Amino acid sequence: MNAPAKPLALGRREQLSDEVAAHLRAAIMSGTLRPGTFVRLDETAARLGVSITPVREALRTLRGEGMVQLEPNRGHVVAPLTRDDIADIFWLQATIATEISASAATRITDAEIDELSRLTDELSDAVTAGDAEAIAVAEYTFHRAFNRSAGRIKLAWFLLHATRYLPHHLYAADPTWGAGAVVNHRELVEALRRRDADEVVRLTRNQFSDGAQRLTNRLDELGLWT
Repeated sequence: MNAPAKPLALGRREQLSDEVAAHLRAAIMSGTLRPGTFVRLDETAARLGVSITPVREALRTLRGEGMVQLEPNRGHVVAPLTRDDIADIFWLQATIATEISASAATRITDAEIDELSRLTDELSDAVTAGDAEAIAVAEYTFHRAFNRSAGRIKLAWFLLHATRYLPHHLYAADPTWGAGAVVNHRELVEALRRRDADEVVRLTRNQFSDGAQRLTNRLDELGLWT
């Protein structure tokens, strides 16, 4: 997690600002950027290979989310992050996701279930290869297909924005998480084939309770709460 950041791909100004915000958000949520740490415009821009402007705009976005605070004449500092914050974030994600999963269990087609099975195979291959980047992509693709099958477009949009607080690559780099995700997805596919809505909801909720526990343990190990 402490490796130098990759330069961000150049794009439209708004898109680049969003990418910088996503990078900083993940660093804060994973404990790489600790509460009380100042985020310097010039240092961050140089590390990410961008100009100061998208960094400034990203910090404005994160300030609106309560992730950073602006101290007059000093700059932006990472805001406190508590166990309750983690619990609240995952509660919100799980609440939306389980509602979506209940709809998916009744609306999904056989063809869509087959596609989820294929995507699980892709995730399994990425986990076996230990390719964190491929794991993150495969996991995102699986959940996008699953959420679309529910037909709850607005809820899926809200979930997408809620899950931006997940440090996805932290999970993707954890071999035990990857193996567990494959098992969960295979069980989820079988529950969908049986149209077992209760089991689909349970398996979906387990994804978020496991994610919350892993992140809390990680931050505990880093001594973030002390």
